[in-house]
Amino acid sequence: MPGTGATLEAEWSFLQAACSEISRQQKIDRIRLLSRQSIRWNLLLDLADRHGTQPLLYQALVGIEDADADVVPPAEMSALKQHYQINLHKALFVARELIHIVEHLSALGIEVMPYKGVALAEMAYGDIALRHAGDIDLLIRPQDFPSIRDAARELGYTPHLSLSPAEERAYLKSGYECAFDGAAGPNLLEVQWAIQPSFYAVDFDMHALFQRAVTVSVAGHPMKTPSAEDLLLVLSAHAAKHVWGRLVWLCDIARIMGLPTLDWTWIASQAKSLGIVRILRVTMLLANRLLSATIPAAAQASLPEDPGTQALVDEIQTHIASEGVFNVESLAYFRLMMRLRERPLDRLRLLQRLALTPGPGEWQAIRLPAPLFPLYRLVRLSRLAARFVRS
Repeated sequence: MPGTGATLEAEWSFLQAACSEISRQQKIDRIRLLSRQSIRWNLLLDLADRHGTQPLLYQALVGIEDADADVVPPAEMSALKQHYQINLHKALFVARELIHIVEHLSALGIEVMPYKGVALAEMAYGDIALRHAGDIDLLIRPQDFPSIRDAARELGYTPHLSLSPAEERAYLKSGYECAFDGAAGPNLLEVQWAIQPSFYAVDFDMHALFQRAVTVSVAGHPMKTPSAEDLLLVLSAHAAKHVWGRLVWLCDIARIMGLPTLDWTWIASQAKSLGIVRILRVTMLLANRLLSATIPAAAQASLPEDPGTQALVDEIQTHIASEGVFNVESLAYFRLMMRLRERPLDRLRLLQRLALTPGPGEWQAIRLPAPLFPLYRLVRLSRLAARFVRS
């Protein structure tokens, strides 16, 4: 693998094999072959943890140690099992909290959609234990945010941000989420009225996402979640925002790509409308290269060839396999975000919104009276210029 260096090449290859979209027997054969190398199990487990793939690694190795004790040392297998059980317990806790929140909001006449976490685990993996259990992500309609904020407080959740009425109105247009701390820890609940901050210039129609929603069962409780087609686009945009930095995001994509009922004609049409055909192609090619995920013929036929995609995939694959962290506030990051957009107009919109859209950082840096609120655009420009000079 380019970019891994000598330090983690064997461990990275092992993790890829464990997470790949290949048959069980192919996976066992590949893992047995790779285990003949000198695998440093502490580094492998750390790598799986960073990439959110410990449950998939455990699933791949269960049963192998019975047939071939040399593949997985007993102590490491025991540690993996313990991590798997801890994740399962957390997933059950998160599922219980999610059900409680959704039912409370439903009783108030507020419709929300979980779209990552345990809901995604159920849809893509069929098992909440097979995906790393994180926080609770809810898609909401922007106009419902004040009511949801108050309802979350009633349930013991405290919002991170404390905004004035003017700031809240502006943030609902320019931002996309609000995180809440719960009794069990910080950032346990995140509500999102958009998929990304507005400056990325990928404007998903939240109302249409709700209209196309499907039902998924989470711990036996039915609730709405975005359709598989919408999820493929939403998760691709999310992964691109983070430069595809965790393997679990590509595992999610690979699972969804494999669903036989996907409407690729609709997916391609929607991707073109949003201006994210290149992002979608990069995501699918990364899933193919790193996880042996099959790109369906219907997808190949529906999505146009893009001469800029291969070079981007090579570059991003190197980044994913490296131990480095992409600085998402650097000039290099925003140049990459520009290169990921196929339409010149979207690049222009990204630049314009990036430069002229103030947010909580600007509001906290300097307090302006309400009549001078429009001047925060100048504060945004100056802070952005200073950030790029430093980078």
